[in-house]
Amino acid sequence: MEFYHRSVMLEETVAGLGVKPDGIYVDGTLGGAGHAVKVCEKLSARGRFIGIDQDQDAIIAASERLAAFKQATIIRSNYCYMGKELSALGIQKVDGILLDLGVSSYQLDNEERGFTYRVDAPLDMRMDQRQSRTAADIVNGYEEKELYRIIRDYGEDKFAKNIAKHIVAAREKAPVETTGQLTEIIRQAIPMKMQVKSGHPAKRTFQAIRIELNRELEVLRDSLDGMIDLLNPGGRICVITFHSLEDRIVKTAFRKNENPCTCPSDFPVCVCGKQSKGRVVTRKPILPGEQETEENPRSKSAKLRIFQRGDGRD
Repeated sequence: MEFYHRSVMLEETVAGLGVKPDGIYVDGTLGGAGHAVKVCEKLSARGRFIGIDQDQDAIIAASERLAAFKQATIIRSNYCYMGKELSALGIQKVDGILLDLGVSSYQLDNEERGFTYRVDAPLDMRMDQRQSRTAADIVNGYEEKELYRIIRDYGEDKFAKNIAKHIVAAREKAPVETTGQLTEIIRQAIPMKMQVKSGHPAKRTFQAIRIELNRELEVLRDSLDGMIDLLNPGGRICVITFHSLEDRIVKTAFRKNENPCTCPSDFPVCVCGKQSKGRVVTRKPILPGEQETEENPRSKSAKLRIFQRGDGRD
């Protein structure tokens, strides 16, 4: 299956980066290189582009699509190691960073990857296939209270407790090994009237397991401050999120980096000594336009937030 992924808010994101021809730019979630091609087209021969992705299929596809751009370097890694990977290239600071979070269209539509609840396939969900643990290990190995926790917190499903209970009951009879098996268990745990009202009943649980398996929120939370530190003065980081949990982390991190002061509100002057790293460019997130959401329904939940590094005089 050919790797493809329709890049969300392509023009808005590249514009948000404010690409300088001689600048250095990093895409931490390279995917099919949709955003990457647009960035590289704006670079001069002196500019540099570094694309990072942990999915081997994405690396292969992006390598082909970026072959014409001598400025491009492609690395198979997790964006949480961005600083280390850049240092290995002799790069200490960059002018822009892009993250397009979540799962790609290719990953969702490729049955073998086990991300989708729409077909029966092995219960996998690994974004990095070098990882040994799969979604099946979580479904069959986690205690009921842990399953409940991740479905409640990462899936935000009000039937989390019942879903966890049904999973444990089912696996006592036989291991849950496919997406079809898990989907059927979830259906049995949710009242039919709610299934009719709230879309596919397995959507939230699959999201929760995927997030847990790939440590998506943990990696995002632990990486944002460091990526802002990698920016040159005036450099920007653009982050596209697809659900409220991701967006909340990005929004909170950007605000904290803009105003890190921890002094009580009644203090006349700041005494904590924490300095602003820059400013939030997007007070409200940028959303996809009506035409884009019609052409690409998966873009409907997308939000783009942008932070700009200060020049030292903030």
